[in-house]
Amino acid sequence: MTDFTHINQRGEASMVDVSAKAVTTREARAEAYVRMSAETLQKILRGEHHKGDVFSVARIAGIQAAKQTSQLIPLCHPLMLSKVAVDFEALPESSQVRIESLCKLSGQTGVEMEALTAVSVAALTLFDMCKAVDPAMIIDGIRVLEKQGGKTGHWQADNGANE
Repeated sequence: MTDFTHINQRGEASMVDVSAKAVTTREARAEAYVRMSAETLQKILRGEHHKGDVFSVARIAGIQAAKQTSQLIPLCHPLMLSKVAVDFEALPESSQVRIESLCKLSGQTGVEMEALTAVSVAALTLFDMCKAVDPAMIIDGIRVLEKQGGKTGHWQADNGANE
């Protein structure tokens, strides 16, 4: 069995020391889905939702969340992100919105948690803005799609869509 990286010799939680790691360009992409009624999705797409442009608000929430990951997730390193993008894809045939994030930096540790936090908070914001008209929405399919950089190099998820 391998040793856990976030546990010290006494079995206590501990932040990993990354000071000896090389600075490399690191990038991660993640996705999440919000399932909703067809009517709710159409209101969003037609710009008829009573709370306005929910995608714009959710995009800003996701970007802000990525920048705050170390304050939300214990033992995550505070990172100087050089890029955060949050994009939305409406999937009317399945009454879903697919959210994808991209986080990037030059640093000593990966940005997977930042990418996951971005899509999670963007999805939560969509839910919050639409819950009055559609309280049965479901958030699911949150996962890392791809990571690049660092010692382990490039990794990509199997192409298992949530549609």
